[in-house]
Amino acid sequence: MRKRAVLLINLGSPDAPTAPAVRRYLREFLLDPRVIDIAAWARALLVYVLILPFRSSRSAEAYRKIWQAGGSPLVIAGRELQKKLQEKLGDSYEVSLGMRYGEPSLARVVKAIQQRSWEEIIVLPLFPQYASASTGSAMEVLLEAFEGPLDLLLY
Repeated sequence: MRKRAVLLINLGSPDAPTAPAVRRYLREFLLDPRVIDIAAWARALLVYVLILPFRSSRSAEAYRKIWQAGGSPLVIAGRELQKKLQEKLGDSYEVSLGMRYGEPSLARVVKAIQQRSWEEIIVLPLFPQYASASTGSAMEVLLEAFEGPLDLLLY
């Protein structure tokens, strides 16, 4: 039985290079108060009136240019890292990948991890440096998702 969980965390990606998928992703991302640090009513006005109606289609076009057969390059690279780290660490670890925004949802991955017994959970944010809008937001979701005693190592 595995003793340790390793959770890789990255920012995220839309599910598809389409305007509706990008709109869902941008809405989740931009409504995070750590990303746009203004009053909630002003953030909602900015996102719903000025950004989403115009940016979703343009961003979907940009995503189509980099999208691969297996999906988003960020998710593909994350899955490949997850696979290689799992192979390297062996059966005493279970390596998971969670995205702060989009899929695989960090909150759902944490819930799946919680359903098993671990001696420790090692969290590896894949962000290049600490920022409230990335690492801080991910840690907030992570801590909210965990229930009960927590032995969490953050690297």
